[in-house]
Amino acid sequence: MNIVVDGVNIFVATGGCAFDPKKPTVVFVHGSGLDHRSWALQARWFAFHGFSVLAPDLPGHSLSEGEPLKSIESMGKWLVKAIKHSGAENIHLVGHSQGFLVALEAAILLEDKLKSLTAVASASAIPVNESLVETAQKNTKDAADMLLRWGFGSRSHSGSSAVPGMQPIGIGRQIMSSNPLAEDLLACNKYKNGINCAKNIKAPSNVIVATEDKNTPYTFGLELAELLGAETTTISGAGHMLPIEAPKSTLDAIKSFILKTNP
Repeated sequence: MNIVVDGVNIFVATGGCAFDPKKPTVVFVHGSGLDHRSWALQARWFAFHGFSVLAPDLPGHSLSEGEPLKSIESMGKWLVKAIKHSGAENIHLVGHSQGFLVALEAAILLEDKLKSLTAVASASAIPVNESLVETAQKNTKDAADMLLRWGFGSRSHSGSSAVPGMQPIGIGRQIMSSNPLAEDLLACNKYKNGINCAKNIKAPSNVIVATEDKNTPYTFGLELAELLGAETTTISGAGHMLPIEAPKSTLDAIKSFILKTNP
């Protein structure tokens, strides 16, 4: 569906079902240079199992208009406005990588509306390799190639795919190459408020980590879980791009946690 936030047309995927603000709502926030397609399997499952779904393309990304936002803090405030526009009152926030940093900022502002918080392959801070940032500023396609080489685990690089006939690295490259990757990476690099936010989260939380994650290494995820007092789910043999690299395992980890915490 399409909504207007701050006068800008924004695309929000709803998992294939009409959005109903009376239902508990799972909000999926994509990572750097990505979009709603990261969450295709996860969004669809929740939409057809008693939840409403919001999976927005951030401003300036894919089907959303406007200029890309320059900071994680501004993205968090923007996300809260988008949720408020939907009318949803019971929110389960799920964020991948940079999307979790955005979710952290939004979580504080949502207060009692927040029912749970899930981090997927993330940390309280995500410093970015300077050569990757410089490449992204010059050529987004080259930077996407660099990020995806680091971002996927060994199974994906050997040709394994969770969806027959589809290559997740190719899908990721197609999405990232047309999106404002440099702006997203710079926002991650500048963000310093994650620890403070994590310490103030009251809602139940879950951190999903991958054993082959080179972007936000496994130990960073465990440190985040300790800050949040969170449950931890480990996915073996996968890298940083969990939502599209290991979609079924990621869905299982998200749904088992949310189903326990949903009122």
